[in-house]
Amino acid sequence: MLPADMLEGLPPNNAAYLMRLRCPDAATARQVADVIVESFDPAETAASAFEEAGDRPEIEGPWIVEAYFGMAPDEPQVRELVSLVAGEALAAQVEFGRVQKADWVANALAGLAPVRAGRFLLHGEHDRGTVGINDLGIEIEAALAFGTGHHGTTRGCLTFIDAIAKRRRPRKILDVGTGTGVLAIAAAKAFRRVVVAGDIDAVAVATARTNAIRNGTGAFVHVVEARGIGHPALKGRFDLITANILAAPLRKLAPALAKALEPGGDIILSGLLGRDVPGIISAYRTQNLRLVARLDIDGWATLLMRR
Repeated sequence: MLPADMLEGLPPNNAAYLMRLRCPDAATARQVADVIVESFDPAETAASAFEEAGDRPEIEGPWIVEAYFGMAPDEPQVRELVSLVAGEALAAQVEFGRVQKADWVANALAGLAPVRAGRFLLHGEHDRGTVGINDLGIEIEAALAFGTGHHGTTRGCLTFIDAIAKRRRPRKILDVGTGTGVLAIAAAKAFRRVVVAGDIDAVAVATARTNAIRNGTGAFVHVVEARGIGHPALKGRFDLITANILAAPLRKLAPALAKALEPGGDIILSGLLGRDVPGIISAYRTQNLRLVARLDIDGWATLLMRR
């Protein structure tokens, strides 16, 4: 198996069910993997896309999508999702099965190459030696909380954080829906400021705290369990907010996040498919925020907006 192109989600002790599909190219495989991750709870679902090794490495071979579920998936629903992005013929080829008890995350992670986004280099423990002297290395292992860093949404957010770091140093920073804590860790490393972060999932909170310590930012990253910004630690005004979640909660949170943003402050919004962008821009424009930049990576959009 060649290195995986993406891996997001679930721990080995909870991955009981498997969906597998052979795709003709990388673009189709990414779309299928993305729609699975987008449509199911990331705390209970993971998706991996990788190129199948062939006899001629110079020619792109078929791509494999594997999705892992903690609970038995609704097979007709999964086929319908695949059909939406890849067509009915390919959806009919989806295979389902049970996962053998094995540390599949560790095995898959061993094949993941480091990911660069500006000065940030996201890597696993096995690639510590690849971090250069001028890199801001972030070590993230696959875990129950969403986000190894290989997803286009994470890379988009990191790229904007790096761009902001080149022109100013925010004083107060908030990360909403922190997942593995990668964006909070990145902001702490780039700005050497305290970052407050929240997530609705207790496992994500524990994972983010562990990752902050692993990356030497435990004193800077304060993580709490919270729905949206409904926690005392997340109250106040911030001049940088990151929120890599999904379109529906981003729209719902628009008034609260806009109120929490200082005049002149930046907010980075991601977890968006292209079709989500107009509605999100409109929701935040209503709150007197303007679009500064948009970045599209692997079919996912990241927005930089300013008050």
